[in-house]
Amino acid sequence: MSKKPDNENYKVIAENRRARFDYAIEDDIECGIQLMGSEVKSLRTGQSNIAESYAAVEDGELWLVNSYIAPYEQAMFGHEDRRRRKLLVSKKELSDLWNATQRKGMTLVPLVLYFNHRGMAKIKIGIAKGKKTQDKRETQARRDWNRQKQRLLKEHG
Repeated sequence: MSKKPDNENYKVIAENRRARFDYAIEDDIECGIQLMGSEVKSLRTGQSNIAESYAAVEDGELWLVNSYIAPYEQAMFGHEDRRRRKLLVSKKELSDLWNATQRKGMTLVPLVLYFNHRGMAKIKIGIAKGKKTQDKRETQARRDWNRQKQRLLKEHG
């Protein structure tokens, strides 16, 4: 994974660990996310899930679909927990994402939701191609071999 900066504001909220197993990530992009106040409060308590969500370019805008942010109990004006949230990217990045999704088999997968060093909620979106079962087996075999290799080096080193 990426190295965490030495900053007290940086905090990973939710991670889609399955994404790297199910998809071959070709590129990733950091996006801002448009949130309501109660959603930010809920994220600060760490109650969210992006495992079943995806991103889509619709009508010239980028949307995060089916992400879960738990309702915040103390909020006067609550939020819908699985609403579509607008993602903030530049026009050039948006056109690049749209072009990528129009190619065969490419999809936009959320990888990690976090607060950056300034305390702003950000989401990292991966431009990915779905893996076939054979590719998943190869990935698993490579991971197992690397784990075995580390064990052998540790024992004999």
